[in-house]
Amino acid sequence: MLTVKDLVKTFPGSKGEKGRVRAVDGVTFEVEPGHLYTLLGPSGCGKTTTLRCVAGLEDPDTGVIKVGDTTMFSSNERTKVPANKRGLGMVFQSYAIWPHMNVFKNVSFPLEVADRKGRLGKSEIEQRVGRVLEVVQLDHLASRQATDLSGGQQQRLALARALVMEPPLLLLDEPLSNLDAQLREEMRFELKRLQREMGITAIYVTHDQVEALAMSNRIAVMNGGNIEQIGKPRDIYERPSSKFVAGFIGTTNFLEGRVGRREPGNVYVVSTPTGEIRTRSEADLPVGTDVILSIRPEHIGLAPADTGVPGPNTWRGRVETRAFLGESVDHLVHVGERRLQVRCPTTVSIAPGNDVLLEFPADLTSIIPADR
Repeated sequence: MLTVKDLVKTFPGSKGEKGRVRAVDGVTFEVEPGHLYTLLGPSGCGKTTTLRCVAGLEDPDTGVIKVGDTTMFSSNERTKVPANKRGLGMVFQSYAIWPHMNVFKNVSFPLEVADRKGRLGKSEIEQRVGRVLEVVQLDHLASRQATDLSGGQQQRLALARALVMEPPLLLLDEPLSNLDAQLREEMRFELKRLQREMGITAIYVTHDQVEALAMSNRIAVMNGGNIEQIGKPRDIYERPSSKFVAGFIGTTNFLEGRVGRREPGNVYVVSTPTGEIRTRSEADLPVGTDVILSIRPEHIGLAPADTGVPGPNTWRGRVETRAFLGESVDHLVHVGERRLQVRCPTTVSIAPGNDVLLEFPADLTSIIPADR
């Protein structure tokens, strides 16, 4: 559906900087039909600039952007389709609804001002608007002024206005960031429901890791204008390819070490200052390679020290402090000179000062080359 290849976008450097700054630096990715594809990363990583290049709101320096079989931009072919001719839907961070119009008119307006050649008749417009409002569950509010809607309703109105044009590709630029936490969580499920039921192909830009994991078919994690890793949400979370991805997506524990030996079944034995850990990986890492182990707090097993003995991937430690988080209990555990965060279900809560055993599952311990 969408192909972006070798995309580069630069901006003039700010005062004191020489030359131009590469906001997007050779970005390449493809979006399959019917997928919600998320560009995820911190502020300034290039995700919104990439989206704006796809939309035609920014002119790339070089690269190729294709939607289906149509080339929207190509530096080699000197092709540049204007934003208003690309036929793409876009929902901004600010809903940008028209306050002087009611709900129905907000949605119908893009159809009413379309080119004469492609403009629909009045009855067709009414049918299409009614259908879209029903999908976003605003049909009962069609005559209400847009300014009288709640935040979540305004967000759905902005979405309906984009969908009514039946675009081949929908672009969403942090559309939930202005909502409060509870409403944002509700709208994640609502957006995902609409996307699946309508078979929408969409690019979603966000810095919210939970949002990306909950909604996406695939995630591209961006940093410094580049894509660090592309994958399914579970793969990105459980098998990060770099220290940046592991640290940006959720919470993790990092342990520095060196590959001591390799065993059958793609098992690496990594020596760390605290002890050895076995981890399974498809990577090809020679013995002696410096690596970083990423271990999620919820993947570490925790039990009182008197319930077993240290062994492979089992270390002894002492609880320093704990915190009840409602749905889980976090423990900070001293292991030698290190302090590890362990997240347990509420049925496990061990008081500070108690000795414990920590167990690290080989399949859920990620090994990353230290130079990544």
